[in-house]
Amino acid sequence: MANQHPLNDKKTINAWALFDWANSAYALVISTAVFPIYFIKYTPDIITLGPMTFTNSALYTFAVTFSYIIIASLSPLLSGIADFTGRRKFFLSMFTLIGSLSCISLYFFAGIPQLWLGTSSFILATIGFAGSLVFYDSYLPLIASEDQYNRVSAKGFIYGYIGSVILLITILTMIQRPEWFYITEWWSVKDGQLASRVGFVLVGLWWLGFSQYTFRNLPKDVYQKFTGNMISQGYREIKNAYRKVKKETNLKRFLLAFFCYSAGVQTLIYLATVFAEKELDFSTGELIGIVLLLQLVAIGGAYLFSAIGNKKGNKFSLLLMITIWFLICVAAYFTHTKGVFYIIAISVGMVMGGIQALSRASYSMLLPEKDHDSTSYFSFYDVVYKLSIVGGTLLFGIVDNLTHSMRNSVLVLAVLFMLGFYFMTRTEINPKSKTV
Repeated sequence: MANQHPLNDKKTINAWALFDWANSAYALVISTAVFPIYFIKYTPDIITLGPMTFTNSALYTFAVTFSYIIIASLSPLLSGIADFTGRRKFFLSMFTLIGSLSCISLYFFAGIPQLWLGTSSFILATIGFAGSLVFYDSYLPLIASEDQYNRVSAKGFIYGYIGSVILLITILTMIQRPEWFYITEWWSVKDGQLASRVGFVLVGLWWLGFSQYTFRNLPKDVYQKFTGNMISQGYREIKNAYRKVKKETNLKRFLLAFFCYSAGVQTLIYLATVFAEKELDFSTGELIGIVLLLQLVAIGGAYLFSAIGNKKGNKFSLLLMITIWFLICVAAYFTHTKGVFYIIAISVGMVMGGIQALSRASYSMLLPEKDHDSTSYFSFYDVVYKLSIVGGTLLFGIVDNLTHSMRNSVLVLAVLFMLGFYFMTRTEINPKSKTV
């Protein structure tokens, strides 16, 4: 199905970017800032499940792993079906609904008695978030010309940072000053637990509400009649994309590099606040303050490394960021003071948005075609991304649970960045020389 929608339409691009504004509330509040701290604070250090025991940080990490195992298994099938039936927007809205309602249900997680509810809702919210991204990302070649990939991709991430920071500041204020919102008066509570739970509800409403503008203004789905062959067609679509990827040397090398460094990046993003709370005794307010600092720096970082990519090439920019990530891991292992950790947080912010935006844009540049199989190609990219999270978080959780030290886990992630750097040095990102 060739895309008939005009490229580089300002309204369409803004609507696409606004989805980052909507769903980044989950990425910041649930996966990074508030929920990880909340989970660690309101669960015991050691949790026993049947014959097995886990540190609470390892259990949280394994919940992330399990989420991405599920979505990595489902997304190739779903995106293949979506591409064949033209239902990108349908699946984008479906996963958005699952994710936002799951965030709202986290309100009922108050501690260890509701452990299964809390972890299940978190897993479903993560599935909703991750599942929507493959369809969201697949719109990029359909709404923007190749020379605009870096700018449009970065715009989405920047919208996301700004929107999520606004909501996080609101929730942080609720947690620190619940009486300003009459929470203590209405519910007779004195700490920030209920304020955090109300914050989870706000994330779901924010995500669901702002995404409606995206759904109204993205290119309409072009429906085809559903047949009994749709399921097998979905597998054939992703298998076809895999075969084409195998023929593209640069694409293969890029995906190997992407797998390795994404495993490190995404694991660190998910576990940064947990590390600071357990290893350095940061308070809730200090932790959320760090996340705010990180997000604000990330806005400039996304612009900076996009500009470096345009001037020096995406490969140079990516190698530079991978090197910085490696140094972050080594520094974190030796860090024992809060002051040094603030410096590390600033460094993370500088390279967090840039590496995601340039990775997405670079992959688009390397694709041999951008029409019929675009969703399946991005599904393949998305599976690599999700499997990298599975690998990174699983490795992190195992080392944490065995050694009872997150420092050792962080040091192991440094090896992944070294591998990512190696494979990226062997990749040529040159869209003019693409072949099918």
